[in-house]
Amino acid sequence: MTRPTIRDLADAAGVSIATANRVIGGSGNVKQSTMLRVKEAAQEIGFYGMGTIDSRIAAARARYRFGFLLHQPSRQFYLNLAQALRTAAERTSDSVIELRIEFLDDLSPQNTAAKMLELAENCDAIGVVAAVHPIVSQTVETLQRQGTPVFALISQIAPTGQVHFIGLDGWKVGRTAAWMFEHVCDRPGKLGVLMGNPRYRCQEMNESGFRSYFREYASDFTILEPRSTFESKAVAEEMTEDLLREHPDLQGLYVAGGGISGALSALRSTGSAGKVMLVGYELMDITKQALLDGAMTFVISHPLNRVAEEALSGMVRSVKAKGSDGVYTSVLPFEIYTRENI
Repeated sequence: MTRPTIRDLADAAGVSIATANRVIGGSGNVKQSTMLRVKEAAQEIGFYGMGTIDSRIAAARARYRFGFLLHQPSRQFYLNLAQALRTAAERTSDSVIELRIEFLDDLSPQNTAAKMLELAENCDAIGVVAAVHPIVSQTVETLQRQGTPVFALISQIAPTGQVHFIGLDGWKVGRTAAWMFEHVCDRPGKLGVLMGNPRYRCQEMNESGFRSYFREYASDFTILEPRSTFESKAVAEEMTEDLLREHPDLQGLYVAGGGISGALSALRSTGSAGKVMLVGYELMDITKQALLDGAMTFVISHPLNRVAEEALSGMVRSVKAKGSDGVYTSVLPFEIYTRENI
């Protein structure tokens, strides 16, 4: 058999001979999609220059460096989010994305702002999980003026929506959690609420949506005042123990933010696991086990792969547009888990 020629390659790819030559020779601009079509055609016909085509495609791919500030590395949710980001970056075919991911133990607005500025020095765009605070807002404005897009992940950091956001609709999340309690509890009663920190916009909306549902549909339930865990397992455990001691007739507990591991520890140690209905967030090893052994009834979770994909595609788009494309917002559907579907 004769070796396939450039003309054969061009015919198989549906391009001109000149375009096929540009792909192989690396001269002139060729769309990434066209280059990939030529590559597929080369594979189909057994074209001899596959190595050269691969090299040209790799060299033509745009390169980006994106930075992410996540919460403590001791929390599995953020380790899972970091892994989802890495996987999404590896799967991106039309560009090369380098990630710089940092975890913050000190979640103060001052430290968060300082780390954002530091990360932005060497990154094209940054993503951050942070509480709403004037210091953080000022830093976001500074970076955006400098041309560095800032993306809020999981929790919005600007209530008026002027910052890119990837996450859930907290209002719907809270109302869905309330629906669960109303339909599963055998009778109306007292429901406790744990929040990590009300400055996290997502948690504030979770709690607001939760209360709004009961006001509208199930006012015979008593919703206790929320207690802050400050994203700490130890504090969440203490707050849950306090609730159980002060309200021995507690029907359920809604963990509207951080602290699910502490709440579970308290319920188990007091013999209340499975007796007090528990709804919380994120499908992780600890919540999977809690669903299986009955300590939790429902888990509401972020679709982490979608979060990662949307974050990276939004950053690429924003960097390419140089800030002229407006605010990128992606509100994703949340996932609901019971022990029957994990």
